Amino acid sequence: MAARSIASLTISFGMVSIPVKLYSATEASRAISFNLLHKGCGSRLKQQYFCAREEVPVAREDMVKGYEFAKDQYVMFTPEELKALEEAGTHSAEITEFVPLKSVDPVYFDKAYYLGPDKGGAKPYALLARALRESGRCALGRWAARGKQYIVMIRPVEDLVEGLVMQQLLYAGEVRSLRDIDIPKTDVKPAELKLAQQLIEQQSSDKFDPAEYKDEVRERIEAAVQKKVEGQEISSMAETPEQGAQVIDLMEALRASLEKKPAKKAQSEKPAAKRAAKK
Repeated sequence: MAARSIASLTISFGMVSIPVKLYSATEASRAISFNLLHKGCGSRLKQQYFCAREEVPVAREDMVKGYEFAKDQYVMFTPEELKALEEAGTHSAEITEFVPLKSVDPVYFDKAYYLGPDKGGAKPYALLARALRESGRCALGRWAARGKQYIVMIRPVEDLVEGLVMQQLLYAGEVRSLRDIDIPKTDVKPAELKLAQQLIEQQSSDKFDPAEYKDEVRERIEAAVQKKVEGQEISSMAETPEQGAQVIDLMEALRASLEKKPAKKAQSEKPAAKRAAKK
């Protein structure tokens, strides 16, 4: 099934403008949600708001938004005032600079969108995608939508075809510094480092394949829901992980890890070895 675009916009830098279509890169609808029900009759519950001072229910038309500037002290805003504060939506993402792709820490990554060329934009789209990929850089810019202004990164991707992803980025104030965490300075012995590198090499793959990872919790919930729909009872399905003994000797733990899991290369060579033996 072909993807449907959710918006159209123009990517601009210098005197170049590229008309593109915006596509959701993720599926929020995949999440499983549960509703609150009345335990007695199974009917769905409705949420009701109460005034904390007067202890009476408040209708939606009597509600306003407010900002707490001090303990239990608020300033109120009308819907018109809040609307005036919103950023006007734009149909363009203006590129302000190009930086090395590796210089943007993934901790800043937020929601991602696929970009596809719109009418008349195939040539400049392909040119930008190829130029970014070969230069190892990405484009940074600004984009306004849904009343907010976002930092966006446009980066190249390659999946049978060359394309572009527009990645919303978090602002600096939204990301905590690693310096906020107490990480003591610790010396690493050369022998420990060598064993750790061997373990990494043993479990390494050439690339990330997301299809190798399954959402086992989701599958377990779906199976339980189906059983309930069919009128079956379900028992506790979550298995308690075994508690291993506390590891004190780091070197022994590394050696044990290397011995426990065979190398991927060795695994891939086994079928060939068996075929040679049969011949």
